[in-house]
Amino acid sequence: MVVDARDPLFYRCPDLEEYAKEIDKHKRTLLLVNKADLLPVSMRKKWAEYFRLHKVLFVFWSAKAATAELEGKLLDHWKMQNNMRKSDDPETKIHGRDELLARLQYEAEEIVKMRKSASDTSTSSNIHSPRNNAEGTSAPKSVMVGFVGYPNVGKSSTINALVGQKRTGVTSTPGKTKHFQTLIISDELTLCDCPGLVFPSFSSSRYEMIASGVLPIDRMTEHREAVQVVANRVQRHVIEDVYKIKLPKPKPYESQSRPPQASEFLRAYCASRGYVASSGLPDETRAARQILKDFIDGKLPHYEMPPGMSAEDGVEDDGNPSLSEVLNSDASDVEDSLENGTETTPVSEHVLDDLSSFDLANGLVSKKATVKKSNASHKHHKKPQRKKDRSWRVGNDDEDGMPVTRVFQKPVNSGPLNG
Repeated sequence: MVVDARDPLFYRCPDLEEYAKEIDKHKRTLLLVNKADLLPVSMRKKWAEYFRLHKVLFVFWSAKAATAELEGKLLDHWKMQNNMRKSDDPETKIHGRDELLARLQYEAEEIVKMRKSASDTSTSSNIHSPRNNAEGTSAPKSVMVGFVGYPNVGKSSTINALVGQKRTGVTSTPGKTKHFQTLIISDELTLCDCPGLVFPSFSSSRYEMIASGVLPIDRMTEHREAVQVVANRVQRHVIEDVYKIKLPKPKPYESQSRPPQASEFLRAYCASRGYVASSGLPDETRAARQILKDFIDGKLPHYEMPPGMSAEDGVEDDGNPSLSEVLNSDASDVEDSLENGTETTPVSEHVLDDLSSFDLANGLVSKKATVKKSNASHKHHKKPQRKKDRSWRVGNDDEDGMPVTRVFQKPVNSGPLNG
């Protein structure tokens, strides 16, 4: 079962595992945790501990890195972080192509051996026959491994990397694979690829499925709800650093740790990229599609913690501040701004007057204590009145207080001039 390493439990279907055991009690499900290169080593350790605790078979894998290595192209982010992400623990390291093929063949052969031994022990004639016992415990000639999972988790990419050439179509749009196909790797191993399966789930909404890549992005009708899912999962400073934008800060009466709103995110992104619709308004639909594609492709780094573990549990310092440090820094900035009185908007005076009058009416405070402060903010100072310019008036010698105006009399025309 292929799952996304950033949120494995979202893509895992325990009901399908139980259904496979009902058909054949010897069948086993192996979680192929794809896109593991997007996780730090500390997070892989946490997920490995969680899987071991719940007795789940798992393998960390990156189809993109394996394909690039097969083609002789080393990814930039893989090259830079290769040394950092290497792990000595065989359970937390990212398996290569040959290692994954060997693991899949080993697990499949073990299942076939268990099935044959169970069938042999159930037959009384086989119990007394050492020849049949030897045949039952021998390695099978050929095994088959099937791949299932949600759309766009990397099933076809994984098979192409394991086969060594492009045998199945790959695209970022979910639903590319339309039919079931069988691929022979060798005489001992055969792989099966199937279309993506959207399993029934009551815990995820339509917008979460769009943000996770399960549903096509181009078919979404309401883009703000899907972008809000991205804003809730990615930290504020990460969005600002990746896109080189400045998101509006929360108001003083709002929680300083709240995620950015979808409207704020989209408007800031449109302003930085110059996305304008024909109506003259920001083209939020185009911006939402680009943001969701970056979120799915891993340009916006994010990952979910295992259940029962917080963000402070064992996450190594990768150079970026943790969530608690960001929240503490935001809170300290707000406190400093409140003390200085320069960055936050003051509370309206009429609200304070209403509160003081309410306290006086109920006898909660004495009248002497309610002295109105005259310290007004520099933003709300009274504008000085400008004096009117009355210099055009003529002074009145009689000083009766009435203004006097100048009167110019036109000279009378006395006739033609004598030349």
